[in-house]
Amino acid sequence: MKATWNNTLIAESDATVVVENNHYFPADSIKKEYFKSSDKHTTCPWKGKASYYTLEVDGKKNEDAAWYYPEPKAAAKEIKGHIAFWKGVTVQK
Repeated sequence: MKATWNNTLIAESDATVVVENNHYFPADSIKKEYFKSSDKHTTCPWKGKASYYTLEVDGKKNEDAAWYYPEPKAAAKEIKGHIAFWKGVTVQK
């Protein structure tokens, strides 16, 4: 699977984990230079507290376009160390 935004490959992996129709990419498969930590947090009743990244590619920002669960609840343990995308990020084979 490949994740792209602003015509740039930001993540690529053959080992994504699919949860609720979202592909979660292993942390070592992202292009870290495009990811900036965000102060945003949300809570999912069964996955736990999510943290976010803002994407920065070629001078453009996509606020809070990637999320991850640093300490997911037991029901979602398979996504620990994985990152998912939304807000215009294209995920495809």
